[in-house]
Amino acid sequence: MFNSNAADRVVQELRGLAGAAAAGTRLPSVRELTDRHQASPVTVAAAIRQLVAEGLVETRSGRGTFVAARPVAPLSPPDLSWQTVALGPRRFGEEEMQALLALPPSGTIPLTGGYLDADLQPAAALGAALARAARQPAVWQRGPVEGRDDLRAWFARETQPSSGDGLQAADMVICPGGQAALSSALRALTEPGDTLLVESPTYLGALAAAHAAGLRVVPVPADRDGVRPDQLAAAFTRTGARLFYCQPLHANPTGATLSPARRPAVLAAIHAAGAFLIEDDYARDLTIDGDPPPPLAATDPDGHVVYLRSLTKSAAPGLRVAALGARGPAGARLRAARLLDDFFVAGPLQQATIEFVTSPAWSRHRRRLRTELRTRREALLTALTRHLPALLPTAVPAGGLHLWSPLPPGTDDVAVAATAATAGVTVFPGRPWHAAEPPSPHLRLTYAAAPPSAMDEAVRRLATALPRSPKT
Repeated sequence: MFNSNAADRVVQELRGLAGAAAAGTRLPSVRELTDRHQASPVTVAAAIRQLVAEGLVETRSGRGTFVAARPVAPLSPPDLSWQTVALGPRRFGEEEMQALLALPPSGTIPLTGGYLDADLQPAAALGAALARAARQPAVWQRGPVEGRDDLRAWFARETQPSSGDGLQAADMVICPGGQAALSSALRALTEPGDTLLVESPTYLGALAAAHAAGLRVVPVPADRDGVRPDQLAAAFTRTGARLFYCQPLHANPTGATLSPARRPAVLAAIHAAGAFLIEDDYARDLTIDGDPPPPLAATDPDGHVVYLRSLTKSAAPGLRVAALGARGPAGARLRAARLLDDFFVAGPLQQATIEFVTSPAWSRHRRRLRTELRTRREALLTALTRHLPALLPTAVPAGGLHLWSPLPPGTDDVAVAATAATAGVTVFPGRPWHAAEPPSPHLRLTYAAAPPSAMDEAVRRLATALPRSPKT
């Protein structure tokens, strides 16, 4: 049995001996330490492993434990200034993406983040599926570079309405997460210098990936009903672009869903331009109210829609599994791009994923998630109504993870976010989600990263970060 008190005593003794002795000095054996501290061999071995991880000691097979060599400190700090010239200017979006993915400081309430709160993740079911998968020798072998056939077929069925139209398994390729899939798609379908049309505002990760690919990003106005088809057609005509990126369902950050009336017009604009549409369907499992419409890819027999579906947002950050789907030569290019990027997704993760999404645990998780997200969304809306009614969104999203909250005209949203962090609540400014100048200031407020009981206090703290209007 592991005894933490005995382990602490062993660690303390060995750390003291290692600090006072020269590198290469032999330390007491496991048997000596076992007798001296009345500890089990397992406990002593665990203590030694801890010090090995810290770099203080090293073990030599069959010989024992020794003081590890200490790194020699340089006489002067290294001069890394040359890298500034060699690297050139910082890429757009790097700093914003780091801020977006940063873990909240201890004691703060998170109203930002791109993933579910740990309490909403099906960790037990995923862990059990991965444990079973890891025990199967075949999953550790090399599989198809495009991914497992059964997992590709599952993703393909998700694009098919009752008529059976939509993408097929042969059209899909498995990717290590949605961001990797998006980056591959942009590189496969464009050349540096090409133009990418995007909704405005749009997903920050898409803007960063586009700039990293050397693309010129042109925003297209969107509202509560999604992108405006007339403006999209005009943007194609003006720019000559051949690629449009959008999130038709519960778009990040606004939560907007492309309305039924606009769906045919958007597809018509894509067809008329001879262009591709990357449909980022990240939120299919995050619908709260009603049923989500079928993907645009379900009504695209001519291969204009490139479909992207990730499970990371709706399950857990560690489930880095997504799929890209496209018909014809575009699909072949996507599969080739993924091969160049990382060969294939780890077999155990693919096996665990297909086991999870085809089990009753997946249906249970989605039902529970819908209920929990509704509860958290309503708790945040209630808190805003009580403390900051001016920040209530113009439209309540029917799904997703976020509210798009307007700030008073002239407010510096970046400054508000910084001040809010010092007040103990993290929010994300709206400015980085725009490819051009934002027409008005906003905050993106996430309701999936904190429990409902924390929402009132979070908004109360946020209220202290907003500039007060002068009294008249």
